[in-house]
Amino acid sequence: MTDRSELHQSYKEQKQLFVSNLTGSSISEINAVTAVAPAAYILTSALHSRLGFFAEYGVLQFLVDFGLNVGTILLATTTYADRPLLLCALLVGPALVLLAQGQGVKRQTKKTPRKPPKKRTEKEVVEVKPEVGLPKKAFITTYRGAMMTITCLAILAVDFKVFPRRFAKVETWGTSLMDLGVGSFVFSSGLVAARPVVAGKVLPPLAKRLQAALRSTAALLVLGFVRLVLVKGVDYAEHVTEYGIHWNFFFTLALLPMFSTLALPLTTNVHSVPPSVLYAGIACGIASIDQFALSNLGLLKFVLTAPRHSMGLISQNKEGIFSFPGYLAIFFAGTAAGCSCLPSRPNTALGLAKWAFFWIGAFWLVDSSAGPFRLEVSRRVANAPYVFWVAAFNTAQLTGFTLVERVFPQNSSPSSSSQAEKVDPEESQSTVLTAFNDNGLAIFLLANVGTGLVNLTFDALGAGTGKALGILGVYALTLAVAAVGLHVRGVRIKL
Repeated sequence: MTDRSELHQSYKEQKQLFVSNLTGSSISEINAVTAVAPAAYILTSALHSRLGFFAEYGVLQFLVDFGLNVGTILLATTTYADRPLLLCALLVGPALVLLAQGQGVKRQTKKTPRKPPKKRTEKEVVEVKPEVGLPKKAFITTYRGAMMTITCLAILAVDFKVFPRRFAKVETWGTSLMDLGVGSFVFSSGLVAARPVVAGKVLPPLAKRLQAALRSTAALLVLGFVRLVLVKGVDYAEHVTEYGIHWNFFFTLALLPMFSTLALPLTTNVHSVPPSVLYAGIACGIASIDQFALSNLGLLKFVLTAPRHSMGLISQNKEGIFSFPGYLAIFFAGTAAGCSCLPSRPNTALGLAKWAFFWIGAFWLVDSSAGPFRLEVSRRVANAPYVFWVAAFNTAQLTGFTLVERVFPQNSSPSSSSQAEKVDPEESQSTVLTAFNDNGLAIFLLANVGTGLVNLTFDALGAGTGKALGILGVYALTLAVAAVGLHVRGVRIKL
């Protein structure tokens, strides 16, 4: 029994060292790796708009969809990590050939409805009704689905050697793919939080809004505590400097709905400022005040150097607690983007591009060696450079997805016949990404459970490339099947 305990402790220490003291990679490399998602979107859209490949969704279409929009992301973060632009070229090349064919060949479509059906069933857990007059948009669905896909893949892939160490979360200073992932998750949540703002509906009383926010907060707190109990119960390897001893990402997410609810009335009382500008201003204000506290009030020194047990729960969870203002700023930056791209406007891409340049400029101002502040990015404290980097990346990604949709319209078939099938405009042509978007938080929870089970079952550190890719492939396919299964049945789980 003692030998087994010692072996477990030794393996746990090895895993902790495996994700410790990392310095990340360059922003340009991260941009190249994440460009695979829009590249896959280009080919997916081209296959539909030129060949009508996804007009009828069956097993073959699912496998192609999964391979393009999940499999390529897995390859980009593993075996193609050193040559992501080659992978992008392999995806975009065939799409350009299809684009050169013009309208494409006419294709006879059957009268059967496109799967998955939109009709809700009695098995539905929660039905989320979009605001009247504010339809969903395919490029937003694809962006959120791709973000969720790469997040779910990375949280398990990071435990294998096939996943480059430079993509894992950095210790304190620097940029990495996984550092960008957690911020993008929060940005994406803020984006959809803009729906009631854009819809312009009369707000319910504050008490009702707070009650709804408390329900969301309570559900996420429960998930956070469940994760905490499970992690501590099985003595799971974890990196304390990520969030602290007890804190985890679910606790950070749990605090966001309340602040979003409190900020919502500002848009109804301040009519002279566009909502996107107002929320961007809030994001910048929070990031600036937080940065001032970090740099000038000793907060940074406390987070990085204070003894872990000097102030009880506060010092034990100092990273999670004091990084929250930065994540809140990212959330409101996402809301600003949502106010810009959710309304039905012909110049959506231009509006998003302007915001992308704004956040790039803000990031250059605080991070660049040529700027006046020269601060380094730190996901650990979620400082201003980290906030502006995440906002710049995500608005640029949204702009890219919007442009793809302009070139390859999502709601048209390749046939010029009046009987051509019309696709629901709220869905992208990737049903897998649509499904990941529909139940994002539930799939993320399932991914966390799957990650734990895989690590308790397999020796991730000792797995070679083939075995690692096999495990990751099965894991990814399981998540995709679960997501599409819920989507086919019209089930949406709101946590």
